[in-house]
Amino acid sequence: MKNIYIFLYFFCVFVVAENYKPFESTYEPLPPTNTIFRNANIYDGEGNELNNTDLIIKDGKIVAIGVDLPSSIDLIEVDASGKWITPGIIDIHSHMGVYPAPSVRTSSDGNEATSPVTAEVWAEHSIWVQDPQYALALKGGVTTFHVLPGSANLIGGRGVTAKNLQRNTINSMKFPDAPHSLKMACGENPKRVYGNRGQMPSTRMGNAAGYRKSWIKAQGYLSKLDEYEAKSDEAKELSYKPTRDLELETLAGVLRDEILVHNHCYRADEMATMIEIAKEFNYKITAFHHAVEAYKVADLLAENNICAALWADWWGFKHEAYDMVQANIAIVDQARNGTGCAIVHSDDEIGIQHLNVEAAKALSAGIKAGYDISKARAINWITSNPAKAAGIYNQTGSLKVGKNADVVLWSKNPFSIYALAEKVYIDGAIAFDRSSGLEPSSDFDIGIINPSKNRIEE
Repeated sequence: MKNIYIFLYFFCVFVVAENYKPFESTYEPLPPTNTIFRNANIYDGEGNELNNTDLIIKDGKIVAIGVDLPSSIDLIEVDASGKWITPGIIDIHSHMGVYPAPSVRTSSDGNEATSPVTAEVWAEHSIWVQDPQYALALKGGVTTFHVLPGSANLIGGRGVTAKNLQRNTINSMKFPDAPHSLKMACGENPKRVYGNRGQMPSTRMGNAAGYRKSWIKAQGYLSKLDEYEAKSDEAKELSYKPTRDLELETLAGVLRDEILVHNHCYRADEMATMIEIAKEFNYKITAFHHAVEAYKVADLLAENNICAALWADWWGFKHEAYDMVQANIAIVDQARNGTGCAIVHSDDEIGIQHLNVEAAKALSAGIKAGYDISKARAINWITSNPAKAAGIYNQTGSLKVGKNADVVLWSKNPFSIYALAEKVYIDGAIAFDRSSGLEPSSDFDIGIINPSKNRIEE
């Protein structure tokens, strides 16, 4: 009998260990505010503009969109006449938490610049959950954001998607079931960082060689894993599972289509090179970030179903960022008969507070260049397109029945510089309400703004 108990104990330990996934999301939404918005103008994130339309959110989900929808006693009625509703804004390129603002050197945790390849590190293990930036972004309508490591390395580590609700742990902010990303960087940054130390890479050809070496190692590791997992249970008992390797585990996740590649890359020729490397090792690039020269290869990006996450008008601050046109976003959007995937991103603690204005600037530049792009389509650049790039489009990014009720009520058309986010809902709960003064604040904010609240009364 004793031996049976011992067997059962070790069996249970083995099963738990095999099925345990570290650092999983523990996110729980706020209590939902069941609401009907009356007579709103709506950009649904699917390219449609709906005027004088009602929207119902209930139990954290979008349940109805239409005209003269029936109300019920459990719905709070909001008169949205003359106002606008959009999906919650999603920033696909943020460094909130890993580069807090105000910036202090001791909390600069975005670049593990100790090796050209650090695929083993995860951005979420650097995130400071008290960063004051979250609340400021929320006031600008940002409901979801994706945090990436910096661009010092060829392969910089995993990125993470989070809900913009300030909590005391990153696990409780993580977007449920959102895939990790892998941050890669080409161009000046890695070759400058390591070339200045007399290390490889010091050239762009060194960059390319470094990626290829890593993917060769990853293929070998994955082959051993696949070989082991293909064995019968009896054969597994007689052999050893390959030793766990955190770096190669992440790269193998990319090769298995479990982790999405987000690639910092400015120049058109380098984007083409990265696409060739991806084809050589049979993985997919989800998005090129910054991509100042994306307009030169817009058709190539569309052909390979690659998004470009871009600034509206930030350029010229270094050589590889010099050759830009202000219609860059519009050109990417309109590539191959409008099948391109354009995204407006921030990469900046100020820009994330007004991504709607950044989208407006990009739209204006596109129209001036002769492109017929509607505001209803351009809103996709900060809602549904980044949701697709983050792998969460099935849950959020557009106002469709059944999706999460991530909703922003704007005082004016969000493409106006005078528009303000009046109410922001995350999973149907009010996270920010300008009129009532409901604003998020971290413990750190409270302590700095009113330190007397922390004084212990004697």
